[in-house]
Amino acid sequence: MEGTKQQQKRRPLTVMASSSSSQVARGVGMANPLAEWTDRFRSLEAGVRAWLAKQPTHVEAAVVTAAGAVQGAALGGLMGTLAPDGGAALPVPTPPPGADPKALASFKQAQALAGGPLVQARNFAVMTGANAGISCVMRRIRGVDDVQGSMAAAFGSGALFSIVSGMGTPNPVANAITTGVAFAVFQGGFFMIGQKFSSQPQSEDTYYSRGRSMLQNLGLQNYEKNFKKGLLTDQTLHLLTDSALRDVKIPPGPRLLILDHIKRDPELTTAK
Repeated sequence: MEGTKQQQKRRPLTVMASSSSSQVARGVGMANPLAEWTDRFRSLEAGVRAWLAKQPTHVEAAVVTAAGAVQGAALGGLMGTLAPDGGAALPVPTPPPGADPKALASFKQAQALAGGPLVQARNFAVMTGANAGISCVMRRIRGVDDVQGSMAAAFGSGALFSIVSGMGTPNPVANAITTGVAFAVFQGGFFMIGQKFSSQPQSEDTYYSRGRSMLQNLGLQNYEKNFKKGLLTDQTLHLLTDSALRDVKIPPGPRLLILDHIKRDPELTTAK
């Protein structure tokens, strides 16, 4: 009898323990869907960049230009759709008859920014696609992202934007050059300001120079901050393992690319 009473007393505790353990297991199994999708997107993006880095210049430029044009078209179409009066973002008066050619060109470009969804989608697609494509070619040729390449890309995108948005105006070449120069000056200024504020002390960067170069070659430069958070300096590259990269929250795809690159590069397999 006493044994039966003791078993009955223990039974609720056993049920409570099992239910609590199942809740813990269920909680462990539940992952943050946003973080999971973010990791998948980053892994996919890293894989695409690594693939593009191995392609010829014209293939990478074509893919990057198309992607930039699609993004620009989506942005332009959205702006034209959200604007009042059927896409007229700004009220643009009708140019008077016999207007000066420069004034007529200004009217045309103002109408391009105040057009409907299709007009703005076309103009933004040309501008962003040209900027992305020229930036890609300049980076391949020069081997670095610098202010000269940024200004060249801005000049080309501004000139093409002027030609597309000002079709039918006199002196389209002069207007394209003027617009391109304006775009290049603004882009160069913004690039230098951003570079000034984002620059880090040289003493810190010297510890990660080889790792940074490796990540840039693989198109994984977004994970440089993960290396710095985990203190994965250049002296630890030959010691990197899958678990070490996992600890600094690098997704599986980029981990495989990094480990394969280290295995194939003899300079990274030895300590320096």
